[in-house]
Amino acid sequence: MLQPRIPFRSLCRKCQLSTPGFRRSYAQVIDPVHPSTSVLDTARADPPVALPQDRIGPDVGEVRLRRYTPRTPGIRHLIRPLNEHLWKGRPVFSLTYPKKGHGKGGRNDTGHVVVRHRGGGHKRRIRIVDFRRSEGGKHLVERIEHDPGRTAHIALVRNVETGKRTYILAPEGLRAGDYVESYRSGLPKSLLEEMGGQMDQGVIASKTAWRGNCLKLSMIPVGTPIFNITPTAHGIGKFCRSAGTHGIIVGKGEDAVQKEMIKLIGDSGTLDLSTLTKDQLKKFEKAANYVTVRLSSGEVRLIDKEAVATIGVASNVNFKYTSLGKAGRARWLNIRPTVRGVAMNAADHPHGGGRGKSKGNRDPVSPWGTPAKSGFKTRPKNKVNPMVVTERPRNQGKRRRGYA
Repeated sequence: MLQPRIPFRSLCRKCQLSTPGFRRSYAQVIDPVHPSTSVLDTARADPPVALPQDRIGPDVGEVRLRRYTPRTPGIRHLIRPLNEHLWKGRPVFSLTYPKKGHGKGGRNDTGHVVVRHRGGGHKRRIRIVDFRRSEGGKHLVERIEHDPGRTAHIALVRNVETGKRTYILAPEGLRAGDYVESYRSGLPKSLLEEMGGQMDQGVIASKTAWRGNCLKLSMIPVGTPIFNITPTAHGIGKFCRSAGTHGIIVGKGEDAVQKEMIKLIGDSGTLDLSTLTKDQLKKFEKAANYVTVRLSSGEVRLIDKEAVATIGVASNVNFKYTSLGKAGRARWLNIRPTVRGVAMNAADHPHGGGRGKSKGNRDPVSPWGTPAKSGFKTRPKNKVNPMVVTERPRNQGKRRRGYA
């Protein structure tokens, strides 16, 4: 005999409160359940282990994502990284300015489209971020904020001496209450007096190369992850600024030149510069002024040793797992649809027109007729970047067509 169904809707008020699963109509994150510990267990427990203060890399294995119960089709595939440490309030108004005009729609000052697939997003204010980090002194991190204009998070820092507040790119793991410092203008006098006037690179790195600090590349040890890298000695940070990106210092030209000099000295114990040619001297002089850095794209390039970078990895490393879930969220983010060329008219794209969905007997090209796939390079061969040692892999490291 079949068991009678239990009418859940007719349960008493007390029973309904004890069964929240039948009444909840919103998504939530379930906190992990920790076993209860008695007084004796707490007394026998090991003391908490503090994390090292000079930790520079992200936490390994901490992928915390929020998925939703598909009560509507728009949240079925929605995935968001959990960032519970972010500031919930408004930004500092004086450090922002409104995004208005043709630029929001991808237009230039003449009204022509220069960036496709832009427009229609939510109203936002641009955060003024200090990519230069030229102001020295100790800065207190007041809070970590979300920036709608970039994928990485920003940190609101305040100068301890002057009280000036600025926004900087936040490294992964930086939290409110931490201290960061910029050594772009040089080492402070107190640090030099503490070392007794001796410039020991190892001691300098141990006292300055901490997460969030800004240093010259010549002061950063080899193998350290860095981000917000300036390409020149007097520029602003341009490399590795998006979420989760970082570069690695592969080698320093000074060390390579020193090894070559040791080889030239040999058993004689002295080095005679008159035996070197002008080309060799020029080569050594150029190599000593640069540091080799491998970027997140796989490109290995030379950067001036007087350029600066921030120690650590750009924050919001789990952004790569984000899934918007529906096209409307892309429109909120100022992203318009990307239409295939085959679906256009012949006047709008070289692949358009015709009967059916065929682009005809033509190789893939851009809307302006430039070959678009198979590893085709658009830059002239006579304009090679001398700073690039190894180019980033294109087309998954393959070239399916041998374009000239």
